[in-house]
Amino acid sequence: MKNKILVFFIVFHTMGFAQLDDAWLYFTDKDKVATSIENPISILSEKAIQRKKRHRILIDVRDVPVNQNYIDQIKKITGISVMAKSKWFNAVHVRGRQSDIQALSSLSFVNRIAFAARNTTASKNAQIRDKDKVKLENTQTVLDYGDAFNQIKMFNGDALHLLNYTGSGMTVAIMDAGFSNVDSMSSFERSRTAKNIIGTYDFVDRKVGVYTKSNHGTHVLSHMAGYIPGEFVGTAPDAAYYLFITEDTTIENPVEESYWVEAAERADSLGVDVINTSLGYTLYDDTRYSYTPENMDGNTAFITKGANIAFEKGMLLVNAAGNEGNNSWGIVAAPADAAGVFTVGAVDAKGNLANFSSRGSASQATWKPDVVAQGQASYLINGDDTIRTGNGTSYSAPIMAGGLVCLWQAMPNKTNVEIMQLVRESASQFGSPDFNLGYGIPDLQAVVSKVLYTEIIEKENDNLKLFPNPTSSQLYFSLTTNIDSHRLKLYDVFGREVLNIIMSLENNPIDLTFLSPGMYLARVESKTKSKTIKILKN
Repeated sequence: MKNKILVFFIVFHTMGFAQLDDAWLYFTDKDKVATSIENPISILSEKAIQRKKRHRILIDVRDVPVNQNYIDQIKKITGISVMAKSKWFNAVHVRGRQSDIQALSSLSFVNRIAFAARNTTASKNAQIRDKDKVKLENTQTVLDYGDAFNQIKMFNGDALHLLNYTGSGMTVAIMDAGFSNVDSMSSFERSRTAKNIIGTYDFVDRKVGVYTKSNHGTHVLSHMAGYIPGEFVGTAPDAAYYLFITEDTTIENPVEESYWVEAAERADSLGVDVINTSLGYTLYDDTRYSYTPENMDGNTAFITKGANIAFEKGMLLVNAAGNEGNNSWGIVAAPADAAGVFTVGAVDAKGNLANFSSRGSASQATWKPDVVAQGQASYLINGDDTIRTGNGTSYSAPIMAGGLVCLWQAMPNKTNVEIMQLVRESASQFGSPDFNLGYGIPDLQAVVSKVLYTEIIEKENDNLKLFPNPTSSQLYFSLTTNIDSHRLKLYDVFGREVLNIIMSLENNPIDLTFLSPGMYLARVESKTKSKTIKILKN
């Protein structure tokens, strides 16, 4: 009896635990391409179509879904599991024995097969990374809110809130490991009441529910959408959010890259403006799949190539640089290495580099990180509705992403390329970037001052000028007509009148030092006409 049991175990072990491989299966063509492109509403949402129109993004063959008939045929093949699909790459991610996967090349619609396993010699000495250390940071001791205002003030994102740019009308997709309790926490009641959590999906388990598994996504979302009156306000509290699970916390496997690409494709089809990802991929449990630092070149990893397509599609991608700065890996992880990704490193509350923040490298296609934000001892809302602090670029990325959401709301006609460059140019070391801080700490208020308010000064026949705009203390005016016949009224963003004077030589310039920083409406009235100009007070 013992021998029979032993034989059964050996057979079971051999059959059930044979080594499986991951691979990408690329197809030869797609179905109804011309018809789909001519009728884009059949493959994209109206919001996605309008966003592409606004930014002059072409709808092309990559927007057409993968041929479902091909997928169905593969699913019927014994020994093959379809894990994910990608319309951008016209491919599916499959898992099975190497011989079974190779046999798929005989199918007429299969163009090529790319195995995820990398050069085993290059990766044989690689170690399995500590997931909590790199991607899923742990929170620390419970603290009062205290200096959490510093997180947004560091890049003057609060100035955008004063201008009523809080993310309204913008759509964000967050790719993460789970969003525990977001559906019940009081911290997200504002978003739920406004119906700003507009969709969820778990690409790992193929289900709608995402409110379990991990607190990590909860922390990330709190940086952007969290709202506790008088205690905590996220950087984009009024944006709309899609919550997607793409990270499998039980394994490290290349299929997670495919989940992410599939989620990015869905985000594009739904009209998402900004994607925030606080994940990164370098080493895998099976070292055959692991990357080397040299592979972080902006165009090798599957997820990196997918991120570059997402960028081409007009979305703004914000990604954590990674937390490898104080170990042997050192540099940013995929997809943060992509040229089309806006990569965010971490600093402490004083703007000093956090030693864990991953660095850039000369081997990368563009300067990394792009910018930095507070990621050391940054304040967040935990899954139990308490305010805590945590460390990681997982936190500096969404803090900055929320600011960029508000900035894009302020200037909706700018493209993702323009937004990224304007923010870089505003940063503290734009003239001398390095691989630690990138271009430095941005100044979003400066971007608004430079771009938005130079564009909205209206020109009328009376050639009224109010300058400088923005101003820190005094506001000058010039008129070609009789200035004594004009009255200036100044209103704050709540419509309250804060100044009412006759414009005369005696009060030119007008002293505005008594006003708080923010946006104001200057209304100049005469007997025959009136004119309103937006004024920014620094």
